[in-house]
Amino acid sequence: MSTHLLPLDVMSPGGNLDAYIQAVNTIPMLSVEQEQELAQRLYFEGDLEAARQLVFAHLRFVVYVAKSYGGYGLSQADLIQEGNVGLMKAVKRFNPEFKVRLVSFAVHWIKAEMHEFILRNWRIVKVATTKSQRKLFFNLRGAKRRLGWMNAQEVSDVAEALGVEPEVVVQMEGRLSSQDESFDLSGEDDDDALSPAQYLEVNDADPAMLVEQNSLKSRDRRMLNAAIRQLDERAREIVQRRWLADKKSTLHDLAKHFGISAERVRQLEKNALSKLRLGFEQ
Repeated sequence: MSTHLLPLDVMSPGGNLDAYIQAVNTIPMLSVEQEQELAQRLYFEGDLEAARQLVFAHLRFVVYVAKSYGGYGLSQADLIQEGNVGLMKAVKRFNPEFKVRLVSFAVHWIKAEMHEFILRNWRIVKVATTKSQRKLFFNLRGAKRRLGWMNAQEVSDVAEALGVEPEVVVQMEGRLSSQDESFDLSGEDDDDALSPAQYLEVNDADPAMLVEQNSLKSRDRRMLNAAIRQLDERAREIVQRRWLADKKSTLHDLAKHFGISAERVRQLEKNALSKLRLGFEQ
């Protein structure tokens, strides 16, 4: 028994995402018996071909999960790539003796990798520093699709359930519910309506404050450049193309450029960012 297999280069979402999704959707799903057979071959015999078939057969599920995280402004290809890492971790740890479907076991690992990627890259998440606060962030965001503002009792219940202060729940809800508003209204009714341009104070227009801010920015740039210079050439190029370039490269782009796997690029990026973070803290 074997599943429908595709070339490895077709299986990366970073190239042509639509083609990738179409390709993974053509891979047949496994029956309970087929999944059990492959899982036992992997678990008891270390059969890597069985692992490959298990991963391929569940790639469509990773795409499905990634679509639910489409509101963060992040690349769906990168989300899928991270989810695929979680899927591979799940397949490696899957024990067929528990008699559960792999998809039920893998969903935790897939979402965990996507959550970590989102929290690393989405700038609005500044209060999600603990496990309970991260859980709050994702639970609240899902709830906001269905509910309006929470009342005091709902805030209290959520705070108690997740082990955070009610103020944290209110703060997170406010961030998730904020919407952009035109700074300068235009039209015939300008005299009857107030826009932010008409009532917001310009608190940062003080010359002394501007000088201080420019000085801090210059210092940060110097520290960043110094930290980047400590990286090896490949890690430096990965950071620059993934984070500092106007047109940012995907993991797949860099994998093709360096002739390595996208997972290896992800590891190099993670290590480089850790070194940069350490350089700023010193």
